Formats: sequence, structure tokens, C-alpha cells
Amino acid sequence: MKNKFINLIRLIRPKDHIKNLFVLAPAFFAGKISSISTIKNSITAFLSFCLIASAVYILNDIKDLPEDKQHPIKQKRPLASGAISIKEAHIFLVISFSLALILSFSLPISFSLILITYFIINLAYSFGLKHVAVIDIFCVASGFVLRILAGGVAVKVPVSMWIIIMTFLLALFLSIGKRRDDCNFLNEGLKTRRCIYGYNLEFINASMIFMAGVITVSYILYTVSPEITEKFQTKNLYITVFFVLLGLMRYFQLILVQKRSADPVKIFWEDRFLKLTVGAWLAVFGYFIYFPGGK
Repeated sequence: MKNKFINLIRLIRPKDHIKNLFVLAPAFFAGKISSISTIKNSITAFLSFCLIASAVYILNDIKDLPEDKQHPIKQKRPLASGAISIKEAHIFLVISFSLALILSFSLPISFSLILITYFIINLAYSFGLKHVAVIDIFCVASGFVLRILAGGVAVKVPVSMWIIIMTFLLALFLSIGKRRDDCNFLNEGLKTRRCIYGYNLEFINASMIFMAGVITVSYILYTVSPEITEKFQTKNLYITVFFVLLGLMRYFQLILVQKRSADPVKIFWEDRFLKLTVGAWLAVFGYFIYFPGGK
């Protein structure tokens, strides 16, 4: 019974729910994270996205079951390994989807519409778009933008073009990185996702370097933008560029020098240095937003 419960938890992939923290970004950057009502709505939005994301993960595992059984890593997942039956997976899919919608009803209707849009895009992704190279990573990146938009709607905060652009670029960069693992598996003669034949390591590495450059330049422009310096009443945001560069270089070091998995979620949970870098970036940025001394 205990093993069954553990496998059910693994089925919904709680570690991957760190992606849904993007829902909290609009409240954080608006300087409203200290408001009780804002915190309540942000948490509700976060939980809604965790549940809908779990429904998507389960749907994807059901759809890709034959392929996952042949995958060197995914074959260990509860459904592919046989620890969870297809019937049980379907039940949990319906429960996760239903609870996500029920929670969303306590927020503005536009939040529910974004949530449903997210599910529809992932439905299209699972049933075809994931097999089209480049389009697949754009689908994944769009999910992060929807999280940002949903977070803004939940707390009634307008989302600036800057946060949308930066979120999309970062998500695209990390999505490309995740495909790097599949390229390595393919080079080792192991079977992976079908779309990987539209990629190779040269393309992946060049794209990641290009995207890292675009992210860096965009972030620098963001920190010195008159609009942003006026909004936060400080010209010191450029200091946070240090942590962005440190984080990007650490990521490249892990995948190119140490030859570790490029999966961003896995890297974040396993690498203390990267967690400290992200934490420091949040702390410094938060200082400029919430404390007068930073201005």
C-alpha cells in the first residue's frame, strides 16, 4: 500500500511543479507579495496549475506508454514500469483536471480560460506537436508565458511586455537544453522521442549559445530601461545581471564540462550552487522592490 501511494505521488511529478512558481512572478514584481489577498490568490493559482500540469503529465505518460517503455530514463516512471495501471492513471487524470478547474472558479473567469488554454495546447502537444522539431519547444515555452499571464490575472496585476519576453526566452532556452539529453541518447543508439531526428548536438549547442546571448542582452536592456527604473524607483537593478550571467554559465558548465543531464528541473534540484544563485537573484531583486534602502 505504501509503495502504491509513493508511485501515485511520482505519477503526478511534484518535483516538476517548481515550474509553476512562475505563476507567482507577477505578484512578486508588482511589489504586492506582502498582501494577504494577493498571497491567497497566488497560492490558489499556483495549486490550480500544479493540478492541471499533473493532469497533462499523466495524459502524456498514457499517450507515450509504448515509447516510454523503451526510453532509458522514462521506463522507470510508474506507468511505464507497471507500478501504476492505465485505469488508475485515468482516474488520477480526471481527479487532477477536475480539482484544477474547481480551484480556478474562485479566481477571475479569465484565469480559468487561461488554464483551459494551457490544457488544450498540451493536448495538441501530446497528440502530435511534440513530434515536430522546433514547434515542440515553442509549445513548451508558451506554457510558461501562460503561467505568467494567469498569475497576473489571479492577482489583478497587469503583466508587462518585459516579463513576457524574458519568460519566453528563458523557457525556450531551457526547453532546447532538455532536448540535448535526447540527442545524447540517440548518439548512444538508444531510442528516444520521434522529433529528436530534427535535432543534433551541433544545432542544440549553437541554439543554446545564441539564446543565452539573447537572454543576457534582453535582461540588461530590461534593467536599464527608463520604464523599469521609474517603476522600481532605482537605477541599481543592473546589479542583478551578475546573477543571471552566473546562472547561465553554471548551467553550461554542468552540461558541457561535467556532462550532466541538461534537464533544468533535475539540475535545479541537484545543484546547490545553482539554487543559491537563483535565491541570491531573488533576494537582491526583492530588496530593490520591497525595501526603500535599495532605492
